[in-house]
Amino acid sequence: MVVDDLFAVSAGEAQLICGTDEAGRGPLAGAVYAAAVILDTPIIGLNDSKKLSAKTRERLSEEIKSQARAWCIASASVAEIDELNILQASLLAMTRAVEGLSVKADWVWVDGKHFPKQLLQKGYAGQALVGGDALQSSISAASILAKVARDLDCLRLDALYPQYGFAQHKGYPTAVHLAALKAHGVCPEHRRSYAPVRAILERTC
Repeated sequence: MVVDDLFAVSAGEAQLICGTDEAGRGPLAGAVYAAAVILDTPIIGLNDSKKLSAKTRERLSEEIKSQARAWCIASASVAEIDELNILQASLLAMTRAVEGLSVKADWVWVDGKHFPKQLLQKGYAGQALVGGDALQSSISAASILAKVARDLDCLRLDALYPQYGFAQHKGYPTAVHLAALKAHGVCPEHRRSYAPVRAILERTC
């Protein structure tokens, strides 16, 4: 399913085709990450990052960085997530990744249902593609870079706040994470607009 068609340039005419995807919409803590990738040559093994093991993602991440025509990783902060909402923050992170490429893409595949309005306003053509991380190799590559980058950031958060177990659950609302929230309260990296975090804050007011 393809939605939000933007026909300033057709995909068939495009020479520099970029894929972009995000990682980290569901977690209760940490930034949301996005990546954008322009591939020149095929890379064997690309797939939706969620279907790959951590070891495979890390290997492919290095391969993508060394072989891609261009790539960029960007993020939107916890403060931006709380201010804008997670969808808009994800689109912002993807916009930053696309704009951060060393060459300008003339077509952008965006994973999901929404093409960022910021990209449209800046003259980018492209399409939002539902399930694109399993359909377009450039989106698959972007999903891998974003996921590896966010997992690495969760190790940083774990070192700062070891009581929450970020290295294990990556900020997702697991039973262990929810128990840690209840025991230790909210840290600066928690998303205050998310219901489980907001509930803890309301109890302590």
